[in-house]
Amino acid sequence: MDSDGLVEIWTDGGCRPNPGPGGWAAVLRYRDAERELFGAEPATTNNRMELTAAAAALESLRRPCRVVLHTDSEYLRNGVTRWREGWVRRNWRNAAGDPVANLDLWRRVLDAAAPHDIDWRWIRGHSGDSMNERVDRLATAARRQLPA
Repeated sequence: MDSDGLVEIWTDGGCRPNPGPGGWAAVLRYRDAERELFGAEPATTNNRMELTAAAAALESLRRPCRVVLHTDSEYLRNGVTRWREGWVRRNWRNAAGDPVANLDLWRRVLDAAAPHDIDWRWIRGHSGDSMNERVDRLATAARRQLPA
């Protein structure tokens, strides 16, 4: 598939304080078209918002795609690319034998990712990457729109 068939996604999520009110956001780019997604929850965690952003973005794709997903969450990237196989092998238990945290969202992300060919790319947050800064602003704005 050529680069014209590539969907690029940038995701972010966060809370202030953590745990507390949180927001998430994603920007999807396909050719010259962009789409912004965002939302918020009154009581959540940074990790849950990072997972929600990725799940929502992937769920919005209407057909199997080649995707580059950019995230500043090592938790998200490592969970999908490194830890998942062990979790599944241990019946969704982590290396210490405890239940995997945020299992509902991990399953949502993995189900949404399944039809796609995804390159999960970690980018350092707050390092000047314009698209990472954009999704951070969108997630923060979503969180700030929650009723006090």
